[in-house]
Amino acid sequence: MGKRFVWLTALLSVALLIVAGCGAPESDESEPSLGVGFRYSTYGPPYDPGPEYWASVGQQMASRFPGATPQAIWIVGVVSGKGTILNFPANPTDPLIRWLMDDGNEEALTLFDELGVQVWLQVEPGNAPVEELIHIMLERYGHHPCVVGVGVDVEWYQSYIEPEGQAVTDAEAEAWLAAARSHGEQYRLFLKHWLVEKMPPTARNGILFVDDSQYFSSLDAMVDEFAAWGEAFAPAPVAFQYGYDSDRTWWKELEDPPGEIGERILAAVPNTEGLYWVDFTVLRVFPPER
Repeated sequence: MGKRFVWLTALLSVALLIVAGCGAPESDESEPSLGVGFRYSTYGPPYDPGPEYWASVGQQMASRFPGATPQAIWIVGVVSGKGTILNFPANPTDPLIRWLMDDGNEEALTLFDELGVQVWLQVEPGNAPVEELIHIMLERYGHHPCVVGVGVDVEWYQSYIEPEGQAVTDAEAEAWLAAARSHGEQYRLFLKHWLVEKMPPTARNGILFVDDSQYFSSLDAMVDEFAAWGEAFAPAPVAFQYGYDSDRTWWKELEDPPGEIGERILAAVPNTEGLYWVDFTVLRVFPPER
């Protein structure tokens, strides 16, 4: 109980300092802060330590980068069959969108509201209609000030057997952003893949481009590839997921893998707006309190 009390007290103390950053940015014209945190899914970690743990990881990650805002890519829909399954109750019109009776997000999002951890809600759509998924997510969770936008994992867009994904057109990206902004002009859209050619050719306004590449031979190799991603979309903002087990052979030798990798990325990619440690290895790097 003592450790738990100290942990919660520390989180609440940090929240008082950053609570002003909890809400979404007012418009594209405002200068976005660096968002630093983690990727969360129900299938990534071996078990779920609970909302307080995830808030702590966001705080610990952000503390490595002065001025950064704790942030999470929070996956609420995963590919299932030919479509997706949402981890919360919903009332979809499309049969490719399934859902669960229990809400797997409300408790965490409520805590994130209190502690200033910003959240992107992400789906893996499969063949399910993306615009309907965006409406469902924001109708359910748009009342949370911590929610800053929605994300689509393009690896699973019009793809459900292998994570290849169909390239997103400008018209599709603009329609998805419009769907999000029909719930509030502050919302933004992220698109995620490791291949530049899967992204819309020219659509940039309101979009964050997330690279989730892995299987690098070294930190230098990672930074080189991430720099190319940043250049491809500059001056539009980009973000990166890192910390995959496939790269552990070299990052485990670093004294502070989340911080050292992040600093190298920021130095090489000036339009970086997001850094996220992945949940596949997060429990190893950020051990839960016992």
